[in-house]
Amino acid sequence: MSSESNHTFSDRNPPPNNRQLLILLGLFIGFVVGVIWLLNVLLNGIIGLIPPSAERQLGRVIVPVYERQAKPSPTQNTLNELLDRLETEIPSEQQQKRDYRVLYLPDSTVNAIALPGDVIVIYEGLLKQVESENELMMVLGHELGHFAHRDHLRGLGRALLLRIALAYFMGDAGALQSAAVSGLQAISQSQFSQSQEREADEFGLTLLYDTYGHVAGATDFFARLSQQSGADFDFLTTHPSPGKRVKELERLIKERQYKIKERTSVPQTLRIGD
Repeated sequence: MSSESNHTFSDRNPPPNNRQLLILLGLFIGFVVGVIWLLNVLLNGIIGLIPPSAERQLGRVIVPVYERQAKPSPTQNTLNELLDRLETEIPSEQQQKRDYRVLYLPDSTVNAIALPGDVIVIYEGLLKQVESENELMMVLGHELGHFAHRDHLRGLGRALLLRIALAYFMGDAGALQSAAVSGLQAISQSQFSQSQEREADEFGLTLLYDTYGHVAGATDFFARLSQQSGADFDFLTTHPSPGKRVKELERLIKERQYKIKERTSVPQTLRIGD
């Protein structure tokens, strides 16, 4: 009697086959993706409400790591002077009581990073690539564009949100703790969407024109990178498709009828290796 009962129960509740397991897995993954998407939408709304003062508090945790690597020097002073010139051209409604500054890192990495706390990191490797003051100002203006649109906070928030969500669903308490620690890596390897990059480029182009009265050098840096895509440049991995960005900038320049005049030489204090 017992044997027959067990046999009947087994027939009525057969073990799930591979197809059923795949369906369950798909439903679970879809649920996780849906939750992350919803949280990301909420995150984007919340970030727009974060005051610069709260952002500077976050910067006090992150920026010191880069300050310890920075090299106070005439080079860093000149970079800050150039940034100040751009900052005076930012529309008052986008200033938000900020005080931007540059940290110069003597490292061969070709990259620039916008950090919470109004700090732009410029690496020596990037500085070696620029051939005019104008194209350097375009890079700085581009990073200021990320600040204006809060892209740096959105990128950090998304990276941490993904790590925390995955750690939660996997039930890994250790991963939850390491998620916060990974914030620095998330910033240094942040990738912005095509629309965010386009908006930052447009912001930088506007600042370049307002500073010089023309936009010579606006596309030089990105055009040079697009021709060196085989090189190990962090800027290429964290900033998508430089070739397309050059075309978009050229379209904007033509559409706005911006003038292109003589480029300004790189200041002597920024000529690395000369």
